[in-house]
Amino acid sequence: MFWSKVKGQGSRGTGFLRLVCSVWLLAVGYGLGATALAQTAPTNSQQSPATKSQQSTLTILTHDSWALDKKLIAQFEQQNGIKLEFLKGGDAGAMLNKAILSKEAPLADVIYGFDNTLLSKALEAGILERYVSPQLKNLRSETLLDPQDYALPVDYGFVALNYDKAYFQNQALPKSFADLAKPEFAKLLVTENPATSSPGLAFLLATVAAFGEDHYLGFWEDLRKNGVLVVNGWSEAYYTHFSRAGGDRPLVVSYTTSPAAELFYSEVKPRPSEPPTGNLLFPQSALFQVEFVGILKGSKNQVAARKFVDWLLSKPAQEDIPTQMWVYPSRREAALPEVFKWAETPSQPARLSPQQIAKGRERWIAEWTQVVLQGQSAAVVMARR
Repeated sequence: MFWSKVKGQGSRGTGFLRLVCSVWLLAVGYGLGATALAQTAPTNSQQSPATKSQQSTLTILTHDSWALDKKLIAQFEQQNGIKLEFLKGGDAGAMLNKAILSKEAPLADVIYGFDNTLLSKALEAGILERYVSPQLKNLRSETLLDPQDYALPVDYGFVALNYDKAYFQNQALPKSFADLAKPEFAKLLVTENPATSSPGLAFLLATVAAFGEDHYLGFWEDLRKNGVLVVNGWSEAYYTHFSRAGGDRPLVVSYTTSPAAELFYSEVKPRPSEPPTGNLLFPQSALFQVEFVGILKGSKNQVAARKFVDWLLSKPAQEDIPTQMWVYPSRREAALPEVFKWAETPSQPARLSPQQIAKGRERWIAEWTQVVLQGQSAAVVMARR
């Protein structure tokens, strides 16, 4: 069912994108023979299938939303003589914290799922080994945010406002960020706390990008006065308070892929021709998020780790990602399933560099907390800077 699958979007939370809320082929089962897999691996991985007794074990630390086709994973294991063990470490922020705290005795060989809001934290902690994968030349340039290649982009997505089409059937939709603070949209929006949630942080960052540092707090003060509901995580926002799930809030901070997921997992008969939800894509309202993979420093399985990274960036694995984790693959020529026509790509997404995020993230969260949760004046909070 839709709910059990898409619920993984929320596990990308920060302690924190992808925000998430979280997210994930219709064509993936084709062309995955041994030859195709061998072509995606480094030259030294060209070997005969290994027996279980010959397999080495590679541990991958992931966020809770990790998912790929089990048959695809089994093919990689058989082809490369590597047994994959996935250690789920909570949301993205909690997962990264575990990797940092255990850096002297790593819990895993590879880490997957930290995003551009956490990239600077991962790099500054010095937990990653540099790896220039031969697959990098096949990836979208806009996802290559680490020029030193410690963190390699696996997928990307956009955190955005979703709306319930049934609720707005006879009512105008907001047309801008500012509209959300108007009386006609009072008590209609539910969002996530940026201190505890990936999409919540992404939405906060989008407002910083859209309004600038001198005006974003004023917008949030207006939202507070207009009855915005703040909850801890994406799952609570989407499954409890969003009107599609029986709540009373027809606007929710989620992902641009959520409408596609709604349709993909719909159990309504006959199958609907379009999803029951849509995206609101104001200029700079949807934050661009990238999720990364990296080899953990101190791993004793460097060769196997590189094979895994190359495979994760290969076309077969990349084409499995969209309907597993409801994000876009970072590989340029990876095919998308038909349902992704409902996963809109914003024409003007919000973007902040990893350096901007690293510099402002903690202060922005603290200021947001003072204004939205503690009820302080935006002017007073800004005066204390």
